[in-house]
Amino acid sequence: MQNEVVAETTQAKQVEQTTCCIVGGGPAGAVLALLLARKGVPVVLLEEHMDFDRDFRGDTIHPSTLQILDEIGLADRLLQLRHTKASSIPVQTAKGNLTLADFHRLKTRFPYIALIPQADFLSFITSEAGRYPNFRLVMGARAEKLIEEDGYIHGVHYRGKDGWHELRAVLTVGADGRFSRVRRLAGFEPIQTSAPMDVLWFRLPRKAGDPEKSGGRLSGGHILIMLDRNEYWQMGYVIPKGGYQEIRAAGLEHLRQVIGEMLPEFAGRVDTIQEWKQVSVLSVESSRLRRWYRPGLLLIGDAAHVMSPVGGVGINYAIQDAVVTANILGNDLLQGKAPTGDLARVQRERELPTRIIQGLQNLIQKQVLTRVLTTDKPPAISPFFSLLLRVPLVRDLPARFIAFGPRSVHVQE
Repeated sequence: MQNEVVAETTQAKQVEQTTCCIVGGGPAGAVLALLLARKGVPVVLLEEHMDFDRDFRGDTIHPSTLQILDEIGLADRLLQLRHTKASSIPVQTAKGNLTLADFHRLKTRFPYIALIPQADFLSFITSEAGRYPNFRLVMGARAEKLIEEDGYIHGVHYRGKDGWHELRAVLTVGADGRFSRVRRLAGFEPIQTSAPMDVLWFRLPRKAGDPEKSGGRLSGGHILIMLDRNEYWQMGYVIPKGGYQEIRAAGLEHLRQVIGEMLPEFAGRVDTIQEWKQVSVLSVESSRLRRWYRPGLLLIGDAAHVMSPVGGVGINYAIQDAVVTANILGNDLLQGKAPTGDLARVQRERELPTRIIQGLQNLIQKQVLTRVLTTDKPPAISPFFSLLLRVPLVRDLPARFIAFGPRSVHVQE
């Protein structure tokens, strides 16, 4: 099959030229394309799908991303889109309630997480990029082969709606997500970090009088995430790694019963889950590349480091990668070059914050979430931990890390 692909790509319908070819129209790719287009860099964004509309993609836009968009004059317009806000992250257990993060005290114009459908977010960003004549978005474009000559990546062969294309570029950026084809074609192998859980995502109806707060609930052996999405509740039922088949074998009625027991006030709504196709399974993983680049090629976002959903930081770290990439490489690309040393610099600036947050995510998964999932006893909140979250110098650290990460990133014009 690979030989057939190579043979077909040698008969590309046409040869195209750009300065930066970005593969993947997710948050990292879209924001990078916008930032480069604003700088005057010719950029082509290739998106494999025909639209951005997929269920249960990451939709949490954190203060860091809102601040970045504010720096280029887009935050207020973005917030005109339908969205909800989470100003804190409350957790309810049988033995007490706890606020894991409170964003009110952060020094920012945006002391909250905005929950915006990712399809709306990506449409907004690419529409803004479309205002620049040097930007082009190609939907339904599947990158199949890297163009490599003399050890340098010179672009991609992609299959579009009208056949094969050869797109040559000074820099190729792989921003095509956790299952990155560009990463595989480049021969990169990620370092895997085992994750002890998966997540079942589904919807429950929202009714008048429901609390306007996203949050979580813990009980013996069960973890439930509730995200307020205006018209409905997006629910995440956390399960032990690989436990989906066992839950499916127990049947939908058992799943509805478990959810109803955890959320008695929603017990009358669980019957809306009528078939398994209403339930999406997210296989949680955490991984990173030892090296994010080759001459002419850079990987960012989930293509370079897959994040756990703990804290909902994945989109925001991917966007920070995009900002740093545009800051470092923008002027080089305007001059028609992409020095390998600058590709390495992008990794140096972004790798440490990524590894820090992945370490914290893994610690929370192993020390908190796994313990809850592997016991039938109601989880207890440690008195010491509760006291710690009341200490002024400590209580804002979780909110700070979730909102901005270890290091703030800013757009350099």
